[in-house]
Amino acid sequence: MITIRQLRYFNTLSETLHFGQAARRLNISQPALSAQIAQMEEFFGGPLFQRASSGVTLTSDGALIGARVRRILAEMQELESLATSGETLLSRRLRLGMIASVAPYVLPTFLQALASEYPSLECEIRESVTDRLVADLAVGEIDCAVVALPLDDPLLESIALFEDRFYLALPAAEASRLPQPVPLSALRNERLILLEEGHCLRAQALDICRIADAGEMAGLGATSLTTILRMVSGGLGATLIPEMAIPDETRSGGIAILPFEAPTPYRTIALAFRPSTARRRDFEALADLLRRSQPLADAA
Repeated sequence: MITIRQLRYFNTLSETLHFGQAARRLNISQPALSAQIAQMEEFFGGPLFQRASSGVTLTSDGALIGARVRRILAEMQELESLATSGETLLSRRLRLGMIASVAPYVLPTFLQALASEYPSLECEIRESVTDRLVADLAVGEIDCAVVALPLDDPLLESIALFEDRFYLALPAAEASRLPQPVPLSALRNERLILLEEGHCLRAQALDICRIADAGEMAGLGATSLTTILRMVSGGLGATLIPEMAIPDETRSGGIAILPFEAPTPYRTIALAFRPSTARRRDFEALADLLRRSQPLADAA
């Protein structure tokens, strides 16, 4: 028979892929961890980990079991949350994910407000791309995530936070050649620089370009919007920039920010979570704080 303790031990070992590190994280001895894993392997009738001097790797059976173990532990966490659902709002540990095209612009104000309004909350932030955050959310690695809609996972629920309009960013010396506001059709003639694959901001920009019937993108890309804006200021091309990023990303100059013709393209930022959560009141309070913390709040 499998116990919850064994599932937690298995999950920790699958994360660290090292018996010594897993044992330290669990605050148990390495022989005790090995014994529990051995019992699981006996129950399943075969090895779940391949051992080596440098660490361990999951076997194919171990990987299959691991996905289910994470889901079970996530459900257990939700079940345990029911016992504390009457607590003060945002008064215990919260693991919050945030996409990279939002985190730098929201976090400074958000974390300051969080510390002021909810001082007992232990908040952990994980910045990543949407697909990774959605996967982590589904298996309970994080409690909620700030993402851009739409989400590919229909099993997740979300609270809309705010709309973030897109603008055209191009070298300052080239601003006069375009009408203002800029028609989307003008993108057909621009050499656009986008984020690399995996970033939702890239997908959103591509959707706008398809609406505009724009041609080929530039053979340039980067993993951060900051780097792309440096390319733009250096005359390598143009890009689409979300409104929330404008104050921070244009301080160094050399970039013109032009509005688009109506209807202005935009993205919707939302807080996503598992529908089974017992912390809905927490997430509603968190959503309110995020709305007040985002850079567009003063202009709204």
